[in-house]
Amino acid sequence: MKKDTVVILDFGSQYNQLIARRVRECKVYSVLIPYNTPVWKIKSYNPKAIILTGGPASVTEKGAPRANPEIFKLGVPILGICYGMQFTAYALGGKVGKSKKREYGYAELVLNRKERFFKLFQRKEKVWMSHGDKVQEMPKGFVILAHTKNSHIASMADPVRKIYGVQFHPEVIHTPKGMQIFKNFLYDIAGLRPTWTMSSFIKNSIEEIKQKVGNEKVVLGLSGGVDSSVAAVLLHRAIGPRLHCIFVDNGLLRKYEREYVEKTFKNHFHINLHVAKSEKRFLDKLRGVTDPERKRKIIGKEFIKVFEEESRKLGNVKFLGQGTLYPDVIESISAKGGPSATIKTHHNVGGLPKKMDLKLIEPLRDLFKDEVRLLGKELKLPDAMIHRQPFPGPGLAVRIIGDITKERLEILRNTDLIVQEEMEKYEGYKNIWQSFAVLLPVKSVGVMGDERTYESVAAIRAVTSQDAMTADWAKIPYNILGRISNRVINEVKGVNRVAYDISSKPPATIEWE
Repeated sequence: MKKDTVVILDFGSQYNQLIARRVRECKVYSVLIPYNTPVWKIKSYNPKAIILTGGPASVTEKGAPRANPEIFKLGVPILGICYGMQFTAYALGGKVGKSKKREYGYAELVLNRKERFFKLFQRKEKVWMSHGDKVQEMPKGFVILAHTKNSHIASMADPVRKIYGVQFHPEVIHTPKGMQIFKNFLYDIAGLRPTWTMSSFIKNSIEEIKQKVGNEKVVLGLSGGVDSSVAAVLLHRAIGPRLHCIFVDNGLLRKYEREYVEKTFKNHFHINLHVAKSEKRFLDKLRGVTDPERKRKIIGKEFIKVFEEESRKLGNVKFLGQGTLYPDVIESISAKGGPSATIKTHHNVGGLPKKMDLKLIEPLRDLFKDEVRLLGKELKLPDAMIHRQPFPGPGLAVRIIGDITKERLEILRNTDLIVQEEMEKYEGYKNIWQSFAVLLPVKSVGVMGDERTYESVAAIRAVTSQDAMTADWAKIPYNILGRISNRVINEVKGVNRVAYDISSKPPATIEWE
């Protein structure tokens, strides 16, 4: 599975994960690790190529991130991107300095010579730049491959040692032929083969799971979301009835959520599913609580208690399955002192306690979200589940502003169901990251028939996003918004006004709490 591995050294680029994903899109396995990883550790991956990312620092400044120059003696092809190219020049005896003009945005790349690294490129191509420094003098053995108006060395190479550098960012969509750069480097320069596929991943994962678990049991907290669902089906494929999934119905779920999960996993996949009906205990704990942070902590703490109680009923369990993804792993490394900024989501229920004394098994920890969806498709999960929108761990508790009561939950559930039904009919639905309803702690005057009403206000939130780090409000056609509003006001008892949230992230967040 990991025979052909590309090691990506992270110098703090905002695009670091994007580089790793582009390599994966070429069906080549990649790992993203900090720039200061010891050379012996890098060698342990048996890398077939190394990529050096961009970064915000200036390589000539004191304290700038610098990898061990010994990486250039490993005898594997190396590609430096932006800061990675500047570091390459600096480490190998070249000269890097400030540009007279900083280069941000689109630039015209002009090829100086024909080289297989630029296979399928025209002499002039559009690229995306983002730098203030530039390579002023190349190290010995290097030649100029391309230039721009502002950078006389926009790409350089030592073809003998197979060390290449580009000043632009091939990983972003603004460089139209960026993927071709990766293909040329991986296939033609490094001689790698496109063998990283989901079918090969499944085969290797099943073998690894069987070897690790043996004849023991695995318990997994199933939420019905994409990650835990795919993890559950993969684990079940490997160990069958020795997998036990626990679904905690905390009373904060969407309408028909429990029934949907039961139908999918118990009836369709025949997975051992244990449903903990815990609505009363959660609502009792949340009574009168309006502070969002307290809500999340109470829900997380209670979830752990319920999960522990249900796990004990299963007897001797040795393993805890989790749907951890590769970005979580990268984030964890960053939190421990890696170069990239750590941005944590605060919407998910916290991890399970160490005192459970279970060994972790995380079958998806090598995958990005888009790869998990591909894996789900390969595992024959229903499309509706594979393409489910993200749902916060604390559930509807963070979509009810103010006090959480059974009555307000029912109002929100019914409103949210209408939003989902109408949005799924919308032809642009596949481009929506999240669409949902929020119940506000205000009432407004309305008129229904000849009677005056004084009822709740619901807000509709729909956003487009790539990764939830930033998001824009979705430009949904008026007729769809009108239909949602009309249905909610007519069908949901307790709502007489509907608003549409047109805030982007930043400054607003996607969820309201």
